[in-house]
Amino acid sequence: MRVADRLLEDEALLDHVYDAQAKRHKHSRTRGRKQTPAEIVLRLLILKHARNWSYDVLEREVRANLVYRDFTRIGSQKVPDAKTLIRIGRVLGPEVIEQLHGRMVNLARERKVIQGRRLRVDTTVVESNIHYPTDSSLLADGARVLTRTMKRVGKAVGGMKTKLRDRLRTIRKQSLAITLSAKQKDERAEERRRQTYRKMISVTRNIINQAKRVIEEVSTRRRPKVKALRAELGTMIGRVEQVIRQTKARVFDGNLHAEKLVSVFESHSEIIRKGKANRPNEFGNLVKIQEAEHQIITHYEVFAQRPSDSELLISAVETHQQQLGKMPQMVAADAGFYSAANERALQELGVKRVSVPSRNTRSQERRRMQKSRWFRRAQKWRTGCEGRISALKRRHGLRRCLYRGFTGMQRWVGLGVIADNLINIASRLDQTEA
Repeated sequence: MRVADRLLEDEALLDHVYDAQAKRHKHSRTRGRKQTPAEIVLRLLILKHARNWSYDVLEREVRANLVYRDFTRIGSQKVPDAKTLIRIGRVLGPEVIEQLHGRMVNLARERKVIQGRRLRVDTTVVESNIHYPTDSSLLADGARVLTRTMKRVGKAVGGMKTKLRDRLRTIRKQSLAITLSAKQKDERAEERRRQTYRKMISVTRNIINQAKRVIEEVSTRRRPKVKALRAELGTMIGRVEQVIRQTKARVFDGNLHAEKLVSVFESHSEIIRKGKANRPNEFGNLVKIQEAEHQIITHYEVFAQRPSDSELLISAVETHQQQLGKMPQMVAADAGFYSAANERALQELGVKRVSVPSRNTRSQERRRMQKSRWFRRAQKWRTGCEGRISALKRRHGLRRCLYRGFTGMQRWVGLGVIADNLINIASRLDQTEA
């Protein structure tokens, strides 16, 4: 922690955090109470992800531990409570986190922890914090949120002409009936399930129509709270209508490949299949991780829509060159990144050794190359990327994102990567000094 403490004294890191806090409001620099010092904000957030704590645990541990108080530069001052820490964390958006990560990579270069001679790249899935998305549960979620929001609108405006009818009891009964009928495999149970789905969709449509009448009634209200609730209601109506369309396509038309919204709360989440036996379907976003020497992550990217792995290899090498100022001598990746075009393009860019196996090759020359010593050594080094992904998920909490929205996903992944890089850089420098 002493080496990490020295690394975090970098002025460029603090400037990024200070500028982000100053942009919270129009007059943040000149009016209002003083903001939390940038060094305290940065160290608290990194400590949270380095230890994989929640904000409540972070507050409790820093308050009770003198070492953590000294590391975060709080000293004898009052520790910010969990809610304040959450608000502070939201100030650092994905762009700021990306700038902090870029500066951390530059610190590794300046201290000669990485030279940029080697590159390995892999992808993983960071799951959203959602339940398993069955059609009935999505309909129930949409109905519950619409009803709850309409009640909040009525309370905010002090009463409405539109009479609010609570249909959640009916929705719960129908959702339970669908769950029970799904356990039975005969034709009669399947027909009962379809009939229950028809009733559930009909009730959900009634809730949507009621929500549209509420929006029309409060359309002239100018209070910020009412406008925010009206916008939230309109967004949720569109998502619930999408759930109804996909339910009809899947249940009644048998189209299981229809585009599916997997959560009315985390609409950015995708269905991703990575071929894992214990987890065939994952619900979240694809993340690309690329590393240089000594397990330093030089770049990460969260994708709103999943690309093919083979589309990411060229851009990964180009990003490596932009960041470190040199072309890697060796590039290693798994078979999902292979294509003949990628290999030719990397050789034209100046990469001497490309260790990306082809599983379906029939060329004897290609097979001999894949059995050569340098190729096998590069693949052994590549497998370290699997360990790095495991450490990110296990030690820094990237198995499941607890932040809301796609920007929250980017911020969550970025903070975990920065914390991991800080630990690895500090560990490497500590070994060098020893």
